[in-house]
Amino acid sequence: MTVTPTPTPSVPDGEFLRLDRQICFSLNSASRAFGGLYRVLLKDLGLTYPQYLVMLVLWEHGALAVKELGVRLRLDSGTLSPLLKRMESAGLVRRERDARDERSVRVHLTERGDALRESALGVPRRIAAATGFDLDEIDDLRSRLDRLTRALDAAEFDGGPGCGTEPEGRDLPRT
Repeated sequence: MTVTPTPTPSVPDGEFLRLDRQICFSLNSASRAFGGLYRVLLKDLGLTYPQYLVMLVLWEHGALAVKELGVRLRLDSGTLSPLLKRMESAGLVRRERDARDERSVRVHLTERGDALRESALGVPRRIAAATGFDLDEIDDLRSRLDRLTRALDAAEFDGGPGCGTEPEGRDLPRT
């Protein structure tokens, strides 16, 4: 899909270059604000935000191949491998070669990692409360952001690949 950006006629061209008109800046600012709040809330759990995301996926789905974990988290192996190594050293996960496919490494929760789930239950509620949004607003925002992500993953500008999943099936975004 080739997308040709067309400015809205009611907005003068010069307005499009204002910082307060940049959706990427608003999203980045919100992401940084979330990061700061998560840093505080996850400190007592001994987790970083990326580690928390790994734990969320493993709590939800159980043991997964590293590749599958990377797809779900939109992380490449160069980012995910050192993260998993630190988590393994902390006793939260263990990595094992898949008995059916020696090339594949599966990530399992340890007993300690599984037990941490109970302590983490309050984090999403505290995050939700901090937004000042009700649950319907949060669901609507998440839905819109998911739709935005899909659109950006599929976008191609000037005949070149967009900043996300390429039509050839690459699963991970380019940064």
